[in-house]
Amino acid sequence: MTTTGIPTLDQAKLEAFVGQAVVDMGAAISGLMLHLGDRLGLYKAMAGAGPLTSVSLAQRTGTAERYVREWLANQAAGGYVAYDPYDNTFELPAEQAMVVADEQSPVFLGGAFETIASCYADHDMIVDAFRSGDGIGWHAHDERLFSGCLRLFRPGYAAHLVQEWLPALDGVVDKLRAGANVADVGCGYGASTILMAEAFAHSRFVGFDSHRPSVQAARAAAVEAGVQSRAHFDVSEARELPGTGYDLVCLFDTLHDMGDPIGAARTIRRALAPDGTLMLVEPQAGDALEQNLNPVGRTYYGLSAVICTPGSLAQEVGLGLGAQAGEHRLAVVLHEAGFSSVRRVAETPFNMILEAKP
Repeated sequence: MTTTGIPTLDQAKLEAFVGQAVVDMGAAISGLMLHLGDRLGLYKAMAGAGPLTSVSLAQRTGTAERYVREWLANQAAGGYVAYDPYDNTFELPAEQAMVVADEQSPVFLGGAFETIASCYADHDMIVDAFRSGDGIGWHAHDERLFSGCLRLFRPGYAAHLVQEWLPALDGVVDKLRAGANVADVGCGYGASTILMAEAFAHSRFVGFDSHRPSVQAARAAAVEAGVQSRAHFDVSEARELPGTGYDLVCLFDTLHDMGDPIGAARTIRRALAPDGTLMLVEPQAGDALEQNLNPVGRTYYGLSAVICTPGSLAQEVGLGLGAQAGEHRLAVVLHEAGFSSVRRVAETPFNMILEAKP
């Protein structure tokens, strides 16, 4: 038997990569554990409670102690909770609580793991799409995708939208204070629309989404927030945006999901008032792949492969921009749609905010 052609392995590199894969293996199963902790209220019960035993945590949450004991051990191994071997107690540090227990925190990530859990549930459908090249409509996904996206994006919007992003747009806040006509296209459960309606009592906001259950949820959320008189929601495709004379149209993390983003942007441009503004919020990304080879890019490429790109391919045109399109490609889309100027006005580690003018 000849060994010709068999590459010589670098043992150190092999061992390093095995170590990396083992870390990812632990992260993969621990992501499920995080989702369980979120869904069962385990983190919320631990937040601010000090050291707890598995028995006391199970009693607080109405769960079975034997399961909770194993869950806590996983959390301690991952550094999510602190373990005291002398008292056999577990504690959720305040810093960790901001990420996994406090839904009002700007760094809350429970929604991200809910979104990822929905992708695992859609595994067979995604396998078929990879083989056939067909798209997967937004409506076809596990329902946790919709609630997960709300909880994933809302903390960032709450922290930055009114305080930073809108003021970065030329003259928009003055219009909103005086009374503006605003459309939020692809509004989902309406978090962004409602945040703006809460901040600007003299303006009128309409959220549009093609997913009827999301629109129904947004209407209920507006009533709960007490802004239903100035925040309305309707079912509509972006390319069929009703109305004209909008002072501001917003696209929050949705343009790259559209099958025909150029057609949608062209419709939006026509619907804007002559001095109107499009605010485009998109995932943070460089223009070249090598600029996105980092933890945020890794996450977005993964979500793009199973949610964003399949969603675009399921629609007419099916351009498939992907979640990491980058500022240059997005600007090309907007210029092709007829916008005369596009500029980046703000950014976070997770989002870039572009202003486009007719």
